[in-house]
Parts: sequence; C-alpha cells; structure tokens
Amino acid sequence: MALKVVMMGTGTFALPAFQALIDSKHDVLGLYTQPDRTGRGHHRHKNPMKELALEHEIPVFQPAKINTPDSLEELGQLKADVLLVAAYGQILSQKLLDLPRLGAFNLHASLLPAYRGAAPILYAIRNGETKTGVSLFRIERTLDSGPVAAMVETPIAPKETTGILQDRLADLAAPLAMNVLDQIEQGTLVETPQDHSAATFAPTLDKQEGAIDWGQSAAQIACHVRAMQPWPSPFSFLLQPGQAPLRLLILDVEKLSLEIQDSLEIEPQLLSATPGTVVISDTKRVVIRTGEGLLELHQIQPQGKRAMEISQFLCGKQIRPGDVFGNPPPEGD
Repeated sequence: MALKVVMMGTGTFALPAFQALIDSKHDVLGLYTQPDRTGRGHHRHKNPMKELALEHEIPVFQPAKINTPDSLEELGQLKADVLLVAAYGQILSQKLLDLPRLGAFNLHASLLPAYRGAAPILYAIRNGETKTGVSLFRIERTLDSGPVAAMVETPIAPKETTGILQDRLADLAAPLAMNVLDQIEQGTLVETPQDHSAATFAPTLDKQEGAIDWGQSAAQIACHVRAMQPWPSPFSFLLQPGQAPLRLLILDVEKLSLEIQDSLEIEPQLLSATPGTVVISDTKRVVIRTGEGLLELHQIQPQGKRAMEISQFLCGKQIRPGDVFGNPPPEGD
C-alpha cells in the first residue's frame, strides 16, 4: 500500500527528492515550505518547491512558525504516514515529530555523524575532505542525531564548489529517499544508530567568514575559495600604495606545485614578505605568497562587475609585485 507523505523543504537541495516523490507510487498530501520572501524592489523571490507543488496541484502550506498549535493541528489533519524533510529551514518540535504515523526523516548532505548542522557541504570542502555523501535519518530532537536509514557516498572533485556539489548531492538524495520510503512501506527498513562520539559540526556562517586568510597555506586557501561559493563568497581586498582598497571576489585559484614554484623568478625580498603579497605579476598572471606555498589567481570579480579571467582584469588594472591582498586598515588609521 502506498504511503501518505508530507514533504517539507524550501531550498533547491530538496527539489529532486520532491520531484521523485511526485513521480513515485506514494501519495503526496502536501508541501510545507518557508513563507514567500520579498527582495529589493518588492519582488518576490521564486520558490521552486512551491512552483513544483502548484504545478501538480499539491496543497502548499507556508506557516511562519511550524510549531504553533494552529500549524500542528493543520498538519495533524493531513494524517501523514511519513514526513520527508530536506532543507526546510525550521526546527521541528517533538509534538510535530510525533504526528506522522511512521515518523519523520531528513535528508542531510553529509556522511553522518560528520558535519551535523546547517552547512555540511561548505565545511567538508573547506576542511579538504575527499569524500562526502547524503544521509537519510530519522529525526530526533537533538540536532541531526537520529538513527541513519540509508547513506550514499561520493568523492569530492578537486574543483567542485559548494554550489556545484550541492546540486550533485541533491540528485543522489532523490533515489536514496525513494528506496527508504519503499522499505518503510514493506516493513523492511533497518536503521543504524549514529556514533555520537564521532560527531563533528557545521554551524551557519556569517558573511564576513568569506574573507580569505592569506596566512593559511595555499592548499587551505584553495579549499576556502571553493567552499565559500556561492555564499558567503570568498573575497579579499587589493591594497596598493596611494589607492583605495579594492574589494574582489576570488573565484578560482591554483596551488602551485613545488616544481613550478622553483621555476619562478621571484625577487629575494618578496620570498619572505607578508602572506598575501604579490610575488609575480605580468599581463597574464598574478601569483601570491601565502602562509605556506604560492597561489595563482585564475578568476576574480571586482565589486559591481562581472566575473573575469585574471588576464582580462589586468588589461584595465595594473598589479605590481609587492602589492598586497588582505584586509584594509581600520578607518582613522
């Protein structure tokens, strides 16, 4: 017998699983998603989850607070067997978790118990992990701690950003979720408790954490640049004598091998300069000293302009050896 399922999700990570659920034999009772948001100019941000639901005539619920008595009563009246949750954006109370007959399950973009929290993909890339995956677990009140119903693993490609990897993990999440729903229906699901002693965490970041710390190694900075895309965006300031600091998004970099580093002709005093100092700059390339090793810039984006290759940027803006990337001095200094 098909399950009666309520989907809870807002972000694009949830979209493939929602589409798979719609295409499955299971009965989709409704979608819970975040309230519509209004941006600059009073334009409403598109919610692809809501659009997909309406396209298939699935009821949409958008409570500002999901755990109020009215919201709980509304959800209870649907008499769901299962809640399927992915990137919903609100904490679910125990009263809510007790409503579905067979429980609530969440799709999480990590290999639990690693990277519990709101930003698992970003932290995995920033920390230089070579693999990640998707876990589907039974929701308990403690953050991302419930027993795991299924898991799929995948390598992290050397150039994948958080945004690119999220899309790929979302596609892996869809069949994983459908397999678990089928097992729940058949009564064959086996859940594995997490090893809580091995848990690591991935809390929400603020916008300033996109700033590049040039004192880190070239390898760490390369991971940071990939991890911070599309948000909060990896950035730094170009500091040149007599000019205002120029804020730049740093979109693509390369850690230079020891062999390449040894082949470069660098002024001796620059080899011991402050991390963030430009050591090579011509019409086509910029190489920067880090806390350990050298890093070459490939793609940047000046504030208010489009992304461009470094050679394009250098056509209109000169960068000299000895210029520095970093944070501008506080105002008044």
